[in-house]
Formats: sequence, structure tokens, C-alpha cells
Amino acid sequence: MSEELKGKVAAITGAASGIGLECAKTLLSAGACVVLVDRAEEGLRKICAELGPNAIPVVIDLFSPASVKKMMPQILEKAGHLDIFHANAGSYVGGDVVDGDPDAWDRMLNLNINSVFRSIHAVLPHMVERQTGDILVTSSIAGIVPVVWEPIYTASKHAVQAFVHTVRRQVSKHGIRVGAIQPGPVVTALLADWPKAKMDEALANGSLMQPKEVADSVLFMLTRPRNIVIRDLVVLPTSVDL
Repeated sequence: MSEELKGKVAAITGAASGIGLECAKTLLSAGACVVLVDRAEEGLRKICAELGPNAIPVVIDLFSPASVKKMMPQILEKAGHLDIFHANAGSYVGGDVVDGDPDAWDRMLNLNINSVFRSIHAVLPHMVERQTGDILVTSSIAGIVPVVWEPIYTASKHAVQAFVHTVRRQVSKHGIRVGAIQPGPVVTALLADWPKAKMDEALANGSLMQPKEVADSVLFMLTRPRNIVIRDLVVLPTSVDL
């Protein structure tokens, strides 16, 4: 185990699976105490028990503004302070707009945009008071390159990118770094609605990557000297031509 983040406290949303869980494991291995935030209470507590005493569960429903308000008090109660906040939770909807379900869009937009904004708003006062901190957001290559088969998802990630770039400039005077990780296609539950033929082709040609690749990139971002901020980090499988 490295000690790059020894003494640091990190919180990660959507931490019970996928990219969030891999990031939690990676930061724990780097010496951090990690608060895993998710609404899947039973699974979250089981995962934290397996990961050890430095993995702390906090059950929050990011769809509920009232629940999000309880997040930071619980983090402080259980961990004492917060150095790193990773707004990772998100969902995915692809497909043609003409065939789309606007209700499904609303749910995705609420999680991908509103919950990100609210959760970051919740942790910022603590970091401003301490005059230090790191905020990372799991964005997507779709936040940079409009992806034709996922227009609503692409729009959500463009909103995230705009938020990251503006908030970073607002809070840099407080010693707070803000950045986004923009993965290409990753093997997670978010791709559950991909057509089977598309998934099989992507797996066969190596155009999907594992969550661990994203987690290692997140660790790189967090371990730069404090006078350096990685504003955007794009991580793509080599077969993705974007």
C-alpha cells in the first residue's frame, strides 16, 4: 500500500459499484480514509465491512434534496473533516430522441446534473473554511465531444463541464482544486441499455475499458502538487476514435 493520501479523508458518491467502488478501493490503497456514499444501504454496508475500518458508509439518496442536506453532517460526524469530494454518481440514457422517454431523461438529468451541483454545494463551505480541498466530478468524453447516439446524456455532461470550469475559477482563491475526469466507454451498469450487438462488438475490439483505469487516473489527479490542478483528464480506450 502506498501512503500518497495518508491522513486524507475522501468521500465518493455512487460508491457501491462501478467507477465509484474502484475509486474507493484505490484511494484506500493510497492511505486515505474513504466515505462511501450511496443509497444502496445493504450493499454499501457489506462492501464497507469487506474493505475495512477506513471505509465508512453513508447512506444518501441523491435524488432527494433533503437527503443530500444530511450528507455533509454525516461525513463530519463519522470522519471529522473532508479533504476530497468525488461527485461520481450518475446514470445513462442513450438512443434516438424521437424514440426517447422524457421521464427517463428527467431522472437521469436530475442525477447527472442537479445532484452533482447540490452535493458540491454541500461540501464547499467546509473546504472554504479550511482553505483547502479537492473536488472531482466524473464527467465523460461526451462532455467534450457530442456523441450522436446519446444526445440527452451528452447534454448532461456538457452541463457538468460548464459547472466544473466556472466553479474551479470561483474557488481557486480558497485553495480548492476542481477538476473532471472524462472517461470513454467503461464496463459498468450504466451501459446496461446498450444493444447487445454493440456491447459484443466493443468488448471484442477493445473499445471498452475497466473502472480501474479510471480510478488510477483519479489518483493521479489527486496526487499532483498543490500548485497544480488537472482541470480535465480524458481517458480513452485506444480503439475509441474521438
